[in-house]
Amino acid sequence: MYEHISSNKRRSFLLIIVFIAVILLLGWVFERLTGMGEGGLILAALIAGGSALTSYYAGDKIALAVSHARPVAKEEFPYLFNVVEGLAIAAGLSAPRCYVIDDTAPNAFAAGRDPSHSVLCVTTGLLQKLNRVELEGVISHEMAHIKNYDVRLQTLAVVMVGVVVLLGDWIMRSLWWGGRSRKISGDRAGVGAIFLIIGLFFAAFGPLVAQLLRLAVSRRREFLADASGAMMTRYPAGLASALRKISADAEPLESANKATAHMYIVNPLKNLKGSLNRLFSTHPPVEERIAALENM
Repeated sequence: MYEHISSNKRRSFLLIIVFIAVILLLGWVFERLTGMGEGGLILAALIAGGSALTSYYAGDKIALAVSHARPVAKEEFPYLFNVVEGLAIAAGLSAPRCYVIDDTAPNAFAAGRDPSHSVLCVTTGLLQKLNRVELEGVISHEMAHIKNYDVRLQTLAVVMVGVVVLLGDWIMRSLWWGGRSRKISGDRAGVGAIFLIIGLFFAAFGPLVAQLLRLAVSRRREFLADASGAMMTRYPAGLASALRKISADAEPLESANKATAHMYIVNPLKNLKGSLNRLFSTHPPVEERIAALENM
């Protein structure tokens, strides 16, 4: 467990470094293509630094805002706070701040940069459709993510993946419309073509690489969070039953999107079909997770 926590801290630091390097490289390529001079690189450095700081210190707020979550008081949902506070004691953590998404689709996620700055968000559907032992299973799973520092890695990924996708789209559009208005002649034509190819590669495949990185951040950690959560409650069947109910619920979560899907306990995007679904899913198959819990 301690090795996993240390690994998550190292991976979070490495993710920030790689993210900054990729953005700087994109800025350098764009600078060479457009002839902006040092302006492109300076702009990329500002974007990279600003995005890294924002994702670290405000990533949870961004995830909550994107998810249309609202803070709640203990008086409004005493049942939820009772479960959260009890499991926080069992996990040896401070109770995270609680948020609710007003949606009948059952789901939940946690976010934050460390256990002292964490939030836990559930849908009203989760509170309505799960019994107490099932709710305890879900909350214990999210507590495990907080304790294991999975939330830091997941929260960083939300902002950084979004920035890479937006920059890729912006560069693609700039190269397309800018290229139509500029003519490169002489010796610069060959060099310009090479940089154009590099720029198009990053613009086209950057979002795909970012997506695959986000999937790698998520899938293995779900199994460990399931096991750690079951150890907190000492009742794996509760979480297994909750996973069955959540995955069987046909209603999609309206506020969910591709940027935050990896944070939820079960993939909230219900309309993924086809043979590539397993490869690009943000979560391991629910059946495998349930089987692992039943074998504990």
